[in-house]
Amino acid sequence: MNILIFSWRGPGHPNAGGAEISTHEHAKGWVKAGHQVTLFTSYYHGAKREEKIDGVTIIREGRQFIEVQLKAFKWFLFAKHPEFDLVVDEFHGIPFFTPLYVRDKKLAFIHEVTGEVWGLNPWSRPFNLIPKVLGPIFEPLIFKLFYKKIPFMTVSESTKKDLINFGIPGKCITVINNGFDKYNTENNLSKEKKKTVIFLGALAKDKGIEEALKTFSILSRSGGNFQFWIVGKSDPKYLQFLKRQSHRLNINTKVRFWGFVSQKEKFRLLKRSHVLIHPAIREGWGLVVIEAASVGTPTVAFNVPGLRDSVIHDKTGIICKDQSPESLAKAIINLLQGSVKYKEMSRSAISWSKNFSWEKATKSSLKLIEEVVNY
Repeated sequence: MNILIFSWRGPGHPNAGGAEISTHEHAKGWVKAGHQVTLFTSYYHGAKREEKIDGVTIIREGRQFIEVQLKAFKWFLFAKHPEFDLVVDEFHGIPFFTPLYVRDKKLAFIHEVTGEVWGLNPWSRPFNLIPKVLGPIFEPLIFKLFYKKIPFMTVSESTKKDLINFGIPGKCITVINNGFDKYNTENNLSKEKKKTVIFLGALAKDKGIEEALKTFSILSRSGGNFQFWIVGKSDPKYLQFLKRQSHRLNINTKVRFWGFVSQKEKFRLLKRSHVLIHPAIREGWGLVVIEAASVGTPTVAFNVPGLRDSVIHDKTGIICKDQSPESLAKAIINLLQGSVKYKEMSRSAISWSKNFSWEKATKSSLKLIEEVVNY
């Protein structure tokens, strides 16, 4: 088949995250199976307008917010390109509205609905009020008006439930959990002597980094011998704000900002940590949860979509019903006080992670795209 994917971000984008990794892994799997795949995505400074990565043809036009959707519409209708058997319309708040102009078979791909995240957009005031107010109103309407007859691929049962609530028939939704790139760390690598809590991911409000700092502050005052690692990239201005916050909370001597690290270093840090903290207000799945689990590091997270799917409460981590730094800190203290319970949870996390691989995920998505095209 000849497959086209529309996505707001692609490989190499400075803001690319788990959803972009997932998209590329599926695309690689489809290429490996003999299909041709083109990814139309946004341009970023220093990127090539067109290139091939892992057999996937990448075309970059427009900025990631709204402009890439307009460029995709213009390119699909007026530019010279081959005919496609399947067009994948990827959602990130705003989809590509392919039902309006694509006659080929279509598949919608979504990690999570935006929901509460509309209110945490990074736009400056008063422009941030536009998505905060209009997002929750228009998001459900987009699904009901344009996508009720389109098959969906998503990554968790939580997102499936949200889609059903937005009017998408359950029979149209296929759940395929994300895989992950397992990295074999050194066998003799052990946990840090100090109790180490790690935050891994984009340093952004919706990922809960500010709640993580507050949790670190509570843990620091608890009298335990803690240290805190923050791993991930951030807007420079926001990073400075976070560092000032760590000073105000009097934890600056215990917090280390690692920035963006290599795959090897990421898994080394995860394995050396005792607990991964994940205070996001919403996720599609929680890729870092499974990465941490693979090296025996349990996760403490809020009871929110995605994380309640990737964490098995009281077995591979702890899900806190109360979404507060106090509940996170209490859960971490209780977990690390019981050495027997902690070791059991660490072993269970490793066992849980073995259920997920990109090979398994792409095998399922290959079956799905063949069904969609042949329906």
